[in-house]
Amino acid sequence: MSARFHWITFDVNDLLPSHWQREVTTVAAEADFREFPTTPVLTREAAGVSHVNRGRVHAHQVRRGVPWLQGLYHGIFLELVNDAWPEPVVTAADARYGVVLNVQRGTSMRFEAHVDSNPVSGVLFCSDHPAGGGEVAISHDPAAADVDAIDRACSVIRPQAGHLVFFDGRNRAHYARSLMAESDMRVVAVMNYYTESFPESTRPRELNRHLYGDPV
Repeated sequence: MSARFHWITFDVNDLLPSHWQREVTTVAAEADFREFPTTPVLTREAAGVSHVNRGRVHAHQVRRGVPWLQGLYHGIFLELVNDAWPEPVVTAADARYGVVLNVQRGTSMRFEAHVDSNPVSGVLFCSDHPAGGGEVAISHDPAAADVDAIDRACSVIRPQAGHLVFFDGRNRAHYARSLMAESDMRVVAVMNYYTESFPESTRPRELNRHLYGDPV
């Protein structure tokens, strides 16, 4: 087993606009809630799992509803990760997957167990949740291929509103755990970044075909 997974955290509450959580929550109410099919190439769900119930606010909705988040993605957030990362980091040129919101409501939703296609993922937690619900669980074992395997040996990041986390999730399966109460709603902004050694051109074509209907 290789070295333990690690991440970088910044408390960015002082960089966010006043009432930012209210604005994000309003946009999150517009999320596309449904059974999403598992993602080709990247999924690490068990063989019998074909769909995962969750919500997604697509990038064009983010740009319209919380434009300041797009500005932070290309601005100060990019500066923060470049100060911390061992090589230059850039934002995605394709606006369809630069910044999206992942949303969970109640106890029946979680986010798919998967690995990332991009070398740097940024996650801004927009809601707080106590230990036991809504955490990001990241496997210590690069071979983990389902939720049970991840949970057997994992690191856990608890959602804290206003905390921005950067990590490389290409080789470690991870997922967002379900919430503890039906009244809970978990919102995170997910940002894709790339590096000189792993540029945007490495993004699997099958992924854009799955998400947007692009030809392979």
